Amino acid sequence: MAAMSQTSPRKAVDTADAPATDRLDPAVWKIAGVALFGALLAQLDATIVNVSLSNLAVKLNSSLSTIQWVTSGYLLALTLVLPLNGWLVDRIGAKALYLWCFSAFALCSALCGVAWSAPSLIGFRVLQGVSGGLLAPMTQMMIARAAGKHMARVAGYMALPVLLAPVLGPIIAGAILQYASWRWLFLVNLPVGGIALLLVLLFLPNDQSETTRRTLDWSGLALLSPGLAMFLYGSGRLDHTAGRVILAIGIAMMAAFLHAARRKGDAALIDLRLFEGHVFSTAAITQFLSNGGMFAGQMLIPAFLIQACGRAPGEMGWMLAPLGIGMMLTNPFMGALTDRFGIRRVSAAGALLTLVATLPMLYLAAHGLNLLVLVPALFLRGLGMSGVGLPSLSAAYASVRREQLPMATTSLNIVQRLGGPTMTTLCATFLAWKLRSAVNGHAVSSAYAWAFLVLCGIHAFAFIAAVQLPRRLDDVSIRD
Repeated sequence: MAAMSQTSPRKAVDTADAPATDRLDPAVWKIAGVALFGALLAQLDATIVNVSLSNLAVKLNSSLSTIQWVTSGYLLALTLVLPLNGWLVDRIGAKALYLWCFSAFALCSALCGVAWSAPSLIGFRVLQGVSGGLLAPMTQMMIARAAGKHMARVAGYMALPVLLAPVLGPIIAGAILQYASWRWLFLVNLPVGGIALLLVLLFLPNDQSETTRRTLDWSGLALLSPGLAMFLYGSGRLDHTAGRVILAIGIAMMAAFLHAARRKGDAALIDLRLFEGHVFSTAAITQFLSNGGMFAGQMLIPAFLIQACGRAPGEMGWMLAPLGIGMMLTNPFMGALTDRFGIRRVSAAGALLTLVATLPMLYLAAHGLNLLVLVPALFLRGLGMSGVGLPSLSAAYASVRREQLPMATTSLNIVQRLGGPTMTTLCATFLAWKLRSAVNGHAVSSAYAWAFLVLCGIHAFAFIAAVQLPRRLDDVSIRD
């Protein structure tokens, strides 16, 4: 392939071959709605299972440490298959892959529903993770293909049902556990999956003509997939020597992949030349930092409320509600805000608002819990966090050609997936170091204050990255 060079600016709509108009074709909403089923089904399933682990342990006569692998095994399998997304879309097409994902997910849900023991359930969940790992990136890619320059608008509305999944999940799980067999925690996916399969067949366009017979980079897959899984596994177990060793091996394997992929070019599992583009690399860095700050905050804030403020887990749940409300209120307006103010202003404003809304946590750590400070701070933090991701994601997709979208989606999802555990591990390690010398309640609060300061630093770097984004989508150049 010829060396990449920057061409004259072209509108992002060229990337998706959409008509040059601000009015969205109804077909876009049909495709986006069908694609949404993937992310919604995976998110709802994960939430339902996560809140039911203690009940599953009792029903299957297992310990909680064993049954948690129902979730951990699923997530690790999901991570293992993620690097294959771009190659599979190129090889068999998005529609065929989506049909396979839904079919396999529904079949594995049925197998989970008939599991006879904890080990069998864990095994079926691992198989389910193989198909579930492709649903979210496929959703993102198909919305990018269909919406073009309107991605922020479409994705903003499409994100609402996914944000509702953590709210609906516990309600559905509670009703099932109270009135039906635990097996319906998994069998409930069958009717949803059946409807999704029908909608895929009816509304998703056939893209067989866009497939290419690209050879699979087996050595890259052998390095990157287990490397990612070991990184995620080890980063959550730094308190054990084995966890730290596994983390180090995972980092080494990913470094080896990067070294090899640079030489292979477009023959690599992930074409690293995408990151040579200023817009794509800046958007990826913004995604990495903002996603990392979001997950690190989800770890720090609940831990602070329980350990430093002495609140019960039940109280902590409703205290965090303003965070989700803020995110849900902002998402539908992302398209209109991006159209009016541009990518850079919206994304940078979101990152800055997130930083400003995190600063009150320092005050709470120093002066004690005050709901009049916590509630508005979390609400504003939710508003800010939802404002960073979609504009920067739109810029990343606008900077690549249509045929590069599967590879771009895979790359961005890996970056996003790495951001969470990386920044969470950074904050958790720093907090643990500070807590070692804590001898009283004031020292514990002081340790959290230092950890929140690190979190503020992450959001500050996300703001610096966001201000490097292009002013508007029309300013984005597509690299050849």
